Amino acid sequence: MIEALAAVAAVTQLLRNVFVVVFVVLAGVATADWAVRTRRLNPFGGVARFIRARVDPRLAGVERQVVRAGGHPTATPWWGLVVYVVIAGLSSPASRFVADLVREAAIAGALGPVGVIGLALRWTIRFLIVALLVRVLASWLPSLATSRWTRWSYGATEWMLRPLRALIPSFGVIDVTPLVAYFALQFVQYLVETILVR
Repeated sequence: MIEALAAVAAVTQLLRNVFVVVFVVLAGVATADWAVRTRRLNPFGGVARFIRARVDPRLAGVERQVVRAGGHPTATPWWGLVVYVVIAGLSSPASRFVADLVREAAIAGALGPVGVIGLALRWTIRFLIVALLVRVLASWLPSLATSRWTRWSYGATEWMLRPLRALIPSFGVIDVTPLVAYFALQFVQYLVETILVR
């Protein structure tokens, strides 16, 4: 078990280092691309030809969005770098989350059947909490409420919210049942942790 946890920690650290190295390389490429686009570098030189052949086609989608938003195409490399930072920023917590899941699974496996049952309950509760949060955030943005990316959260939480709506009246347009369900899930998680610790 200790070897598995050490391997997970090493992979997580390696991913962080890879993200930093890739950021430095992409910052250099973005600077060169910006220099070519603003004619600070010879547009007929080898660097410019390489940028136009290898980099610009990969930034075509970003450039369309920049132009559509009213930006200048010369800003495309910097926006491409921002997109990478956002993706890397989301990937780092995601890799930590996966590492935590592996760590929890290793510990639960060492505890036997009780640990595995507790782990399944904890993961189920966490999934339901995430589904509730996604559903609430999607309800604030009408375009997201009907999106296929958020539809799963409605299916995962409606069984909880429907009985609560029958018991708890809404306050005008505000539906408080997701908040009640969230606290109920937190309470169930506390009970599970308390029972498993004993």
